[in-house]
Amino acid sequence: MAISTIPHINFANGNARPALEFYRGVFDGDLLSHTYQDFGMPAGLPDSDRIVYGQITTADGVLVMGYDIPGDQEPDFGKPGSTRRANGTTITEQPMFIQLRIATLEEASTLFMRLAVNGMVVESLTSSTWSPGFGIVTDQFGVTWMVNVHE
Repeated sequence: MAISTIPHINFANGNARPALEFYRGVFDGDLLSHTYQDFGMPAGLPDSDRIVYGQITTADGVLVMGYDIPGDQEPDFGKPGSTRRANGTTITEQPMFIQLRIATLEEASTLFMRLAVNGMVVESLTSSTWSPGFGIVTDQFGVTWMVNVHE
């Protein structure tokens, strides 16, 4: 049985398009997206121009997917400061992080810096007991990424 896991991020308040465009740049990928209108919602209705299906594909395959949660509401996750360091530990109110396993420290550093643009570095990318490079960053859309060099 072949199984692969792909994170699917649920965005509030119409943030899927800017977030997916941001991730396309971060990962040098291709963006495929469809709106609710593309799938039959009449034009002009609320949410009709929002993303119902979006994915970023790289040379390695589909990396991340996302869509706009219908309606306007404040999410319970990803608020600024909801993931932070305190007393040598990572404190969070988020149900999950996305971990990137990167082959080299140079690649990890590049991705980490790109994800950090207008975001918040939770833990700087530095060596750890298990990796020559590990760091945590919450991007500008409230998604927390663990960047881990895996040799």
